[in-house]
Amino acid sequence: MKAIVAAAGLLTAVWPAFAEPVHGIAMYGEPALPAGFDHLPYADPAAPKGGTISIGEAGGFDSLNPYIIRGRAPWNLGPWTVETLMARSLDEPFTLYGLLAESVETDEARTFVEFTLREGARFSDGSPVTVDDVIWSFETLAADGQPRYAGSWSKVAETIRTGPRSVRFTFTEPDRELPLVLGLRPVLKKAQWEGKDFTESTLEPPIGSGPYVVDGVDPGRSVTYRRNPDWWGHDLPINRGLYNFDTIRTEFYADTSVMFEAFKSGNLSLWRELNPARWAINFDFPAVRDGGVKLEEVAHRRPSGMEGLVMNTRRPMFDDWRVREALILAFDFTLINQTLTGGVEPRIDSYFANSDLGMTPGAAASQAVADLLAPYKDSLAPGALDGYALPRQDSAGAQRENLRRAMRLLVEAGWHVEQGVLTRDGKPFRFEILLPQGNDQVATVTQIYVEALKRLGIEARITSVDSAQYKERTTNFDYDMTHILRALSLSPGTEQVLYWGSAGANQPGSRNLMGMMSPAADAMIAAMLRAKEPDEFRNATEALDRILMTGRFVVPFWYSKVSRIAYRGDLRHPGHVPLYGDWPGFMPETWWQEP
Repeated sequence: MKAIVAAAGLLTAVWPAFAEPVHGIAMYGEPALPAGFDHLPYADPAAPKGGTISIGEAGGFDSLNPYIIRGRAPWNLGPWTVETLMARSLDEPFTLYGLLAESVETDEARTFVEFTLREGARFSDGSPVTVDDVIWSFETLAADGQPRYAGSWSKVAETIRTGPRSVRFTFTEPDRELPLVLGLRPVLKKAQWEGKDFTESTLEPPIGSGPYVVDGVDPGRSVTYRRNPDWWGHDLPINRGLYNFDTIRTEFYADTSVMFEAFKSGNLSLWRELNPARWAINFDFPAVRDGGVKLEEVAHRRPSGMEGLVMNTRRPMFDDWRVREALILAFDFTLINQTLTGGVEPRIDSYFANSDLGMTPGAAASQAVADLLAPYKDSLAPGALDGYALPRQDSAGAQRENLRRAMRLLVEAGWHVEQGVLTRDGKPFRFEILLPQGNDQVATVTQIYVEALKRLGIEARITSVDSAQYKERTTNFDYDMTHILRALSLSPGTEQVLYWGSAGANQPGSRNLMGMMSPAADAMIAAMLRAKEPDEFRNATEALDRILMTGRFVVPFWYSKVSRIAYRGDLRHPGHVPLYGDWPGFMPETWWQEP
């Protein structure tokens, strides 16, 4: 437990004199919106309140505590019912404005952060949000919550209660992002959990201070949220024009095809189509033709992130980069992309594609990036400094050549073919691809891929399991290869430690699915977090991208530069689409129902 110090006049003597409370904080530069702003630029304060929206979600749930390892909770439950000290603007790379906190204070080096709670902040049961709730929440999440909470908290040296509504966290070292990370940490009601085991899965929803409360639960099948008419923060500038629906209902489906039929029949209010080929042919049904359903493509300017099939390097068969490169070469992207998307989507060739943060495929590192990587030169995979690009597939014979290159790499790694079977030391190259039930598109991609691997003498089998089993197995790294999806922002930071950091490589529940342990990657993430200027940050991010791409941990899929949304004809959203586009916080938060 961090030391908690009561407010004392003597402490102020060592605090930087130039620090002062402000309404918002940005990772770099200043917030775009001034103190006293009226509303977020992508919210409409004149939007009518009322109405109902029904949203589909794949899988199921067996818990209403989204903050722990055990159980599977509805992913929107936290954001809709539990608030944080500050809230993010989707129209800026990484800027926060006060929510539960009326102000934030830090110094230039960001060696501490202090938050002052708003006097009227209340939980849904009417009780005030207190400094005790903040401190208890942060400590409990770090000790008993999901692993992502512990990493940042380890950098907090001391917790100082500076007043009846204010709390200061001092850091073990300067960290530009840590004030923002703490600002986005959920604040729970301490009294609700007294005498209870926070780590146990439960169907008791958390008492939060947010716009909605859980109004009905059908375990595993649906959750209904009701807008709290007494919500304390309804007229704050950060909330004005948001959370307009009286009722939000989330329905769970084991099969996405069934979920799509539910949308077509009017049981669901919207559908996000991830496949452009289906977007072109599957939306000519009566409700679309008569205007009962609208179709819209929402553009965005965020990085591609990474989606694909990730190899678990904790397994000996995947611990050689040459084997991983061979498995990437075997993936016939042109065929798969044409089959599933009509060939219109670009391949993910950088973890930060569609932005200026990532590497240029095939290009050598700039001098600044090379200097960052120089201390780790001997540990880097080929291509990290002089350039790396995914295999060419621009001609009829390209994939045949890719398979020949794959076989040469496998032979170099000690594998050879015996009677049509790839073996090493008498053992066949055989592995399992673990997938969650309900994701038909990924299953189709994987089936085509499995057939291609047979040409190399590799036997891969697909195992599809329900959401509970999938979570259990991935939590404990019980897979050879599985699906990975990592959405990345325009201001990547501490979450990169969770995704790729060595510290979590063997920690159950870690999001480091590939099991990467790279001192170079750890150092680049640290450089990103301490960067003070945009150029420093971009160089460190590109260096990390080079390590990840040349590590060849993932067989990449494709990404889209737009979100394709079909929605009920009486739904509306503001004309100003935020920088991040259709991102958490956009739909249903900014939308409303026409009376």
